[in-house]
Amino acid sequence: MSRDLRKKAVGLILILPILLLAACSGPPAPAKSKATQQLVVSAAGKKARVTALDTARSMLGVAYRFGGADPRGFDCSGLVHYSYARAGVRLPRTAQAIFRASQLVDPRDVQAGDLVFFTISSKKIAHVGIYADSNRFIHAPSSGKSVSYASLGNPYWKNRLVAVGRF
Repeated sequence: MSRDLRKKAVGLILILPILLLAACSGPPAPAKSKATQQLVVSAAGKKARVTALDTARSMLGVAYRFGGADPRGFDCSGLVHYSYARAGVRLPRTAQAIFRASQLVDPRDVQAGDLVFFTISSKKIAHVGIYADSNRFIHAPSSGKSVSYASLGNPYWKNRLVAVGRF
């Protein structure tokens, strides 16, 4: 074998594995469109909202406890914080902070697992619940009561509803 032919053969032997590895990797995956990314985020968000709602439902009947954020007792934001944590979503701890961190949505577009925010005696957000269905939400109402359903059609809550938020 001639010297030039040997050099070419050795070069080919050295380059061949590199070419094979490059061929295995294939072309880069196409970037997901913004619409596809939004659908993925929406699906993940919906799953988290449903999981949070299911958790809140499992806490029905648990006693109200000021500052409570576990099944030994809940205040309103503690219930929301706990329920969303079980869905893998970290939320702030107070109703006002949760309100500020949420994405506000039109109340006519409220979905299961969305958060409903209320004022009680001032303009500040002071109460939060998790929307369930049929104009009802789950919340930890006040001392001496327990986690329960309430109706957004009830004049007390209807007149105090400020916003609907989503995560």
